[in-house]
Amino acid sequence: MAAAIRIIVLDKLAAEGLALLKQADGVEFEVHTGLKGDDLRAALAEYDGAICRSGVKITAESLEGNRRLKAIARAGVGTDNIDKVAATRHGIVVMNTPTGNTLSTAEHAFALMLALSRNIAPAHQSLVEGRWDRSSYMGVQLADKTLGVVGLGRIGQEVAKRALAFQMRVIGFDPFVSADQAAKIGIEHVDNVPAMLPRVDYLTVHTPLNEHTRNLIDKNTLDLLKPGARLINCARGGIYNEEALLEGLTSGELAGVALDVYENEPCTDSPLFKTPGVLATPHLGASTEEAQTQVAVEAVELMLNCLQTGEVRHAVNTATLDPKTLESIRGYLDVAYRLGALLAQWNPSGASQCKLTYRGEVTTKDTRLLTAAFCAGLLENALDEDVNIVNAEVLLRERGIELVAESRSDMGAFSSSVAAEVVSDGKSYQAAGTLFGNGMPRLIRLGDHRLESYLDGNLLIFTHEDVPGIIGAVGTTFGEHNINIAQMAVGRAGEGPGGAAIGVLNLDGVPPQEASDAVLNLTAVQSVNVIQLPAAGKGPAWLQA
Repeated sequence: MAAAIRIIVLDKLAAEGLALLKQADGVEFEVHTGLKGDDLRAALAEYDGAICRSGVKITAESLEGNRRLKAIARAGVGTDNIDKVAATRHGIVVMNTPTGNTLSTAEHAFALMLALSRNIAPAHQSLVEGRWDRSSYMGVQLADKTLGVVGLGRIGQEVAKRALAFQMRVIGFDPFVSADQAAKIGIEHVDNVPAMLPRVDYLTVHTPLNEHTRNLIDKNTLDLLKPGARLINCARGGIYNEEALLEGLTSGELAGVALDVYENEPCTDSPLFKTPGVLATPHLGASTEEAQTQVAVEAVELMLNCLQTGEVRHAVNTATLDPKTLESIRGYLDVAYRLGALLAQWNPSGASQCKLTYRGEVTTKDTRLLTAAFCAGLLENALDEDVNIVNAEVLLRERGIELVAESRSDMGAFSSSVAAEVVSDGKSYQAAGTLFGNGMPRLIRLGDHRLESYLDGNLLIFTHEDVPGIIGAVGTTFGEHNINIAQMAVGRAGEGPGGAAIGVLNLDGVPPQEASDAVLNLTAVQSVNVIQLPAAGKGPAWLQA
């Protein structure tokens, strides 16, 4: 008789989830909350699966020496409390429940927007204190106002739907939702956040916190906002700079701020809490009975399917690959991933189509994994959930992006190559790469330009006319700004001089905006883009495992 599957529940879980565990055949479970340190490590070593929320911290130390645990299911979206790199190295699948709290979080964001507009909290407090002061709490209506939504994933779209029902105008930005896709749900798509800010009466964000979204609103972007704008954040603390919010409220640039999340949590002492025009709640976005029930049931179902049938869904750390397969394809996984990350930053607006072409010896590999790696690089910094080669292709298609992949056995100029094209608003952005040796990704084409460039670190891509003096002028400009150029590659679109050309610089640091602007102002330079890729040999956990 087969041994029972053992599952540990590490945080309080809704009764409906526990009921599913009780009903499961061949499954034993125990609830142990509040574990940490040696107690947590010892407990995890005795079970096949662990289900948690955000209370427990599963660290590398918690997993040290673990030879039994196969899966961790997080009842919720965020997995910051789980060391996914350590889990991956131990062969432990980490799964989350990205859909369970969508409606609750969207509703909370909208509730904050309504309460902020009508001064609900201070008006209530005035009655508690025995005052009847109607004139002090004049509000504004939502109808005919413009709402800006940054991040048009599941939650962002639900917020937009509710705003449209309140007769608001909705404009949105998401690098991986096309204008056509946004228009289908009544949203006007804009190309970037700065273009949105002067137009909005309200701004809400529904993105992950990463290097591209941290301090999305800071002291500089405050000046771009329409005077009297109101800001809402139910996504991640740190997307709005809290000092900038305080400055905007004090100066009168902002009419109000509603926050459910904070840069450091738990947060019980902030100058914002005592500032007029602020409405704050203690991270309640998913705190509804319905959401907690849904994420509990989903987490249990994910765990049971994983341990009983081997089905893995909503994995956030890795695919199941044997070491030989991973080692044989790792270099080209890295190439595909980096091409995706490059095109995500080079492409200025929503994608509608992606096409991948594999040529030469690489076509003998599992190109489905390479396609997934490209999708992971493309989406990595755009979604409010973790992206990897398990879920990337599904997430891409969910956003209405067409994905095509083809293989050609002829080698072309290299023994193997991966070419990628992203179509955005009718424009095509193309890049191709190959692998030198066993682990040196190289960029071999950008658009119509052939070149050979390192595909790692800080890149500056500039298009220019192919005339004398450009390279020297760019080098001089960066020298004046104390930016060192590590490598340089240039390419022509045609065979002869005098046409369109492109340059790719590998820089030792991220250039300040004034340096990029100075290059753009050079005669014959047409465009400048800064691209940030992982350093050589670095990358996401699923690639390193």
